[in-house]
Parts: sequence; structure tokens; C-alpha cells
Amino acid sequence: MSRRGWLLFVIMSVLWGVPYLMIKVAVEGVSVPMVVFARTAIGGLLLLPLALRGGGIRRVLKHWRPVVAFTALEMIGPWFFLTDAERTLPSSLCGLIIATVPVIGAIAVRATGGTERLGRARWIGLAVGLVGVAILVGPNLSGGDAWPTIEVLFTALGYAIAPLIVARYLNDVPGLPLTAVSLSLAAIVYAPAAIVTWPDERPEPQVLWALAGLGLLCTAVAFVVFFALIREVGPARATVFTYVNPAVAVLVGVLVLDEPLTALIVVAFGAILLGSVLATSRDAPAPVAPVAEPLDAPEPHRGESQGETRVG
Repeated sequence: MSRRGWLLFVIMSVLWGVPYLMIKVAVEGVSVPMVVFARTAIGGLLLLPLALRGGGIRRVLKHWRPVVAFTALEMIGPWFFLTDAERTLPSSLCGLIIATVPVIGAIAVRATGGTERLGRARWIGLAVGLVGVAILVGPNLSGGDAWPTIEVLFTALGYAIAPLIVARYLNDVPGLPLTAVSLSLAAIVYAPAAIVTWPDERPEPQVLWALAGLGLLCTAVAFVVFFALIREVGPARATVFTYVNPAVAVLVGVLVLDEPLTALIVVAFGAILLGSVLATSRDAPAPVAPVAEPLDAPEPHRGESQGETRVG
């Protein structure tokens, strides 16, 4: 990989590893709908001018049904569930649970009619990954942490299924216009709830900075860099950075928010990471690639990947 490719790789690992921290900070000062609205509105407004070039928006609107489904599964539902869960759970734990996306994606491919045969390595990967999930979420499935944990699992499920819609119904739609339209649609959906829950007083500066960072850096800039990374190294290699995202989420959560890092978390993350690598190995046709924000590759790489993402 070129020096530019490595630079883009590192940038993406950070940009889609820190949203969990920013969500945690933001949700302490404003409502959940307000966090989602700010992120999608800022991202949509910044990406729309770029997306209007070349008539890509028209191509997106021709496929409005799968676009709506993709937006619901990638942004509208998951970003609400994830933000709501972070009112209770540590941001690092949420990042680790999202690391289960490749394992869930491999299962989703089979459950939705995928015909590819899973080799032994992939079956072992699914088993190891699921063991890691059980170790990680099992202790939280009781008491007050049960529902927030389930919310993060719902987020991972949406992140795993959304790329299937892209691969099967939006394969000829450029990624940047699709992202801009989806963000704008999500912002419209959350606008009424954001208005109703608009804070009576100006939020603390750290909350405002977190909202701005989510929309500007972790959404708008992240997608622009992501597409540049795809053009530089190809869609298959571009998604490898998503294995690093959970580690970044844990690191910033521990260092900035003083969140706990236990031996159990380390073991669970190791199992999930190993399971994800094996479950997406090349001994058989690859299932959905892991996502912090799942999107198909822009032209001219269309059709080279099942779908990619993200964002946390």
C-alpha cells in the first residue's frame, strides 16, 4: 500500500473510532434525537454540494425504495439506538459490541438467501465470534444494562444488513450521492423530534464541540476520506481499517473518559476480532465487510465489494 494509502487508512481508523466518545459527551447535554439530527444535518449539508456533481442524485432518487430501506437500517435506526444506549453504557463497550458486525453480516448473508458455501475457517470464525459476543454482552443482559446492550446489538444488526441492500439493489448508485441523500433524509426524519426536545439553555461547550465533531469529522469528512481510500487501495483493502476502529474506541474511552478496561473485555475483543477475520476470510465468497458506516464503493470500483461502512 502506498504512503498516501497508509495515511488515509490511519485517518479513517481514527475518524470512525472516535464517534463513540463524541456521542457519549454529546448525549450528556442534549437529547438523543438532537444528537442524531445534528450529525445527519451537518453531514448532509456538507456532502450535498459534492454529490450534486455529475447527476448522481438523480440516479439515487430512481431507486428511492431501497434508498429508504438502506437509510433506515444504516442511520435512522442504528444511530438512535447507539446514542440512546450510550446514555447508560461506556462508549468503549459500545464500540466493542459494534465489532460483531462482520460475524452478524456473515450470518445475515446466509439468512437472506446467500448461496455461497462457508468453508471450515468461516464456520470456526462464526463460532469464535459468537463466543466473544456472549462473553462481552452476557454480564450486561440483566438489570438496567439489558436494554441498552440490546440496542447496541440492534445497531450492529442494522449495520450488517444495510450493505446487503446496497449490494443487491443499489449496486449502480455512486456512494457519495447515496450518502448525502441518506443523511439528508435522516435529518428530515429527526427534525421534528429535535425541535421538540431542543434544549432550553445553551449546552456546555464540550457538548457543542462533540456535535460539531460528529457531523463534520466523523460523518462528512470521514466519508470523503473513505471514498478517497477506496480509490487509492480498492474497496476490499479499504475496509480492513474497520478492524482497528474498536481498539480506537476503547483507547479513547479509557484515556479520555476513564472507562474501565478489564481482562474480560480484552478476551472478548480478541475472540470477536479473530472471529471477524476468519468469518470474512477468502476461503469462500466473502460475506458483508465490517462497517462503522456501510456503503458500496463509488465509481469506478462498482461491483468489487459487497458493501462497506461505518460510521459508528
